[in-house]
Amino acid sequence: MPRRLISSGSIFEEQIGYSRAVVDGEFVFVSGTTGYDYAAMTIADDVVAQADQCFRNIAAALAQADATLDDVVRVLFIVPRREDWQPCWPVVKQYLGRARPASTLIHAGLQTDAMRIEIEVTAKLRRRPGD
Repeated sequence: MPRRLISSGSIFEEQIGYSRAVVDGEFVFVSGTTGYDYAAMTIADDVVAQADQCFRNIAAALAQADATLDDVVRVLFIVPRREDWQPCWPVVKQYLGRARPASTLIHAGLQTDAMRIEIEVTAKLRRRPGD
């Protein structure tokens, strides 16, 4: 299976030189994704709203790879402020509660102060009938 690049259409991907996701074999690697609404190029002030948007952005990339959030096997969360993590738990459970992937949280600065969470996932493509 050839390697396939997936773009969200974000100007950042073009300017920096990366893909929103890469499909390689049976895995889908989704880049660290922030809470930007790429259609409007806006970002909410609230960390919970940003986490929700992150997952919507990730789900859109996974859909282009013929995968869903239920296929996620690994997730990395980056949160600059420790106090922002716990309010995101219900959003994480909403989107990843069925998949229950292996998970890591890192506290680190992000590209801009407006970004309050970044999420990176790896998904494993499921075998489809006839594959």
